Amino acid sequence: MDLVSYYKDRNIRARIIEFLGGKSLDSATCMFIAQCDAEDERGWDMRSPQELEYFLSRGLDISRSLWDRNSLIAHLDIEYVNFDFPAEPYLDPQRAFCLQRPSELAIEKILLEHGIAPLHVLSGRGHHFVWLISRESAAFGMLSQIGRLPDHLVKRYSENHPPVNKPLERDLGAAFAGLALVMEYLAIMVRDRASKESEIPVELSAIEVPPQQRGREMISLDITEYGDLLNTRLIRVPFSGYLKPWQKSGILNDEIWRKIPQMVTVPLFEMDLNEGIETMRDQRKAIELASRASASIPDQSRQMLNLIRAYLSSPEAEYHNWYYSVKQEVPSRWPQTYDRFQAESLPPCIRFILQNPNDLLLKPAGIRQVVRALLSLGWHPVHIAGLIRSKYERDYGWGREWYFYDAATRAEFYTRTFAALIRSGRDNLGYFDCESVKKMQFCFNAHNSCSLEALKQPLLKRMKE
Repeated sequence: MDLVSYYKDRNIRARIIEFLGGKSLDSATCMFIAQCDAEDERGWDMRSPQELEYFLSRGLDISRSLWDRNSLIAHLDIEYVNFDFPAEPYLDPQRAFCLQRPSELAIEKILLEHGIAPLHVLSGRGHHFVWLISRESAAFGMLSQIGRLPDHLVKRYSENHPPVNKPLERDLGAAFAGLALVMEYLAIMVRDRASKESEIPVELSAIEVPPQQRGREMISLDITEYGDLLNTRLIRVPFSGYLKPWQKSGILNDEIWRKIPQMVTVPLFEMDLNEGIETMRDQRKAIELASRASASIPDQSRQMLNLIRAYLSSPEAEYHNWYYSVKQEVPSRWPQTYDRFQAESLPPCIRFILQNPNDLLLKPAGIRQVVRALLSLGWHPVHIAGLIRSKYERDYGWGREWYFYDAATRAEFYTRTFAALIRSGRDNLGYFDCESVKKMQFCFNAHNSCSLEALKQPLLKRMKE
């Protein structure tokens, strides 16, 4: 059965519409829908929910905007990532999902401890946990209060955004910024628990790691959507097709493509993980599931208060208050500040990243290396983020990258998150060696035998202080 025929089932259509936020397309609350995994923003074809038929009739996969009319959508995504063998989770899904089990159980247990019951969705490489916070709720108000929304974001959100040509309200933008802090706290808790049981590294984004049993494989607790603007991020729709293996050009060859079965995303409802994997790969089973399993996003506004309060009394909240106690240099002062930094004081591989930021400074592993090095030299993370932002906003051939996304928000998110792990002693300094940098293709010269060991000692000393 092809996707066009699959989408003709009335229950499949009904479940997709539920996830868009309404009982009908006219009542859908998401601001737009689009195809998943576009190569860049120019590949996006953002349309109103009422145009769902455009995607269904063409057999496309479907995502919805995180931006919603009535609610703030909370989303935590975990997935298996293999940098050497990208097809691994598609060819051996039982192993890939088994390796994610400690992270999956940690998320479920922590959310249950706070009373949160999310919608749990399986996709080709992992899990999605989704719930909503009503804009009329006390939890939304608290998130708006704790969210830091700098002046330039207030201005960007006040502009009209496609395809609806409407601004994004200030309180919603602030609440999303507040949610980013809480989800960072949640992801760190999950990482702490899951790492004790996981056979492979667990990180807060897709970061290159040393080789494991089957290449450089790891589990990504993906909260990177909180490093971008709310109006730019999407989430996969349950019961939509999963076409990612065929949409990332140049990653898989034709022979491997032919071995990968058709897949759809499904909610994990009244079945174990193996049954979920089977259903995800069998459209007829997915259709049967759609006749009895809801795909609506549950309202967990009241329960979310528990998680927010736990965050506010946590070391992570204390760290965030310290982080934001320092002001970043404004762009007009960059020639007198960040531009004067002498990269020659850094090891060659770190210097190479800063001198060749496109695309090394877009990769989480590259950012983490820079954060580690500058923290060891006594930099405050706010100014590390400022230096990275200054690279993003200079002409390194970024194209339209920073017209669509926000350089300051991206730099702040990654720097703040990595610095939190490093300062709390959670970062695995065992990765902090020249050999791992070379494997990440940050060193291209065999003579770049950087003495990163020399940086580890002051960094460890500062962590203890």
